[in-house]
Amino acid sequence: MFRDEKGFRPTQQIFTEVPPKYDILNRILTLNLDEGWRRKASATILEENPSRVLDLCCGTADLTMHLARSAKQSAELYGLDFSHTMLARAKEKVALFGEDRVKLIQGDAGNMPFEDEFFDAVGISFGFRNLTFENPDARLHISEVFRVLKPGGRFVVLETSQPNNRLIRAGYHFYQKYITAPIGGLLSGNRPAYDYLAHSAINYYSIPEISEVLLEAGFSKVSGQPYLLGATAIVTAIK
Repeated sequence: MFRDEKGFRPTQQIFTEVPPKYDILNRILTLNLDEGWRRKASATILEENPSRVLDLCCGTADLTMHLARSAKQSAELYGLDFSHTMLARAKEKVALFGEDRVKLIQGDAGNMPFEDEFFDAVGISFGFRNLTFENPDARLHISEVFRVLKPGGRFVVLETSQPNNRLIRAGYHFYQKYITAPIGGLLSGNRPAYDYLAHSAINYYSIPEISEVLLEAGFSKVSGQPYLLGATAIVTAIK
């Protein structure tokens, strides 16, 4: 497992000690494409007009904001994240919709504070990799999502993936190693975290592999849609 000199996954530090430029870094490093992908993920999450929705690992509420804009007014929206500093920023954003529109909760993805079959839909944007890549609790995290979803509910994952074309895949890996890691590290002041993010993106699952992981966890009707020539994907799984 990729760890820093203290033995911790470096993303634990970056997601707790949120850099001032965190959101703008996401825009820069994805060439401002990430918001478009979140809009598509939000539309997929809300396709069946769910009454209760969770943004898992919501961070600073980028996906949550899209959900709040598009969900029916009666829908109950939740955001869960372990980082209190991330949630502080999230609260500033969702305040635009009123204090009661989104319930933001600090909690552990491996032990979510929700009853069984509580949600009609769960979404996660660029957090699934951190829950599953070289993570000994990967199965626990996925089983928790399965537990809190109602039968027929959908789990929508927006995450990095692997292009099928070898030349494109090589270019994508080059970008992660020589652009994402150094620029992200320089602007954030936390190079180990962005080294980890690049390393995990380079070595993470393809769409078929993500699908297989979800099928093994008990989900059905898993489908994936590639974006940016396969470097990013939206995978949808039904309980």
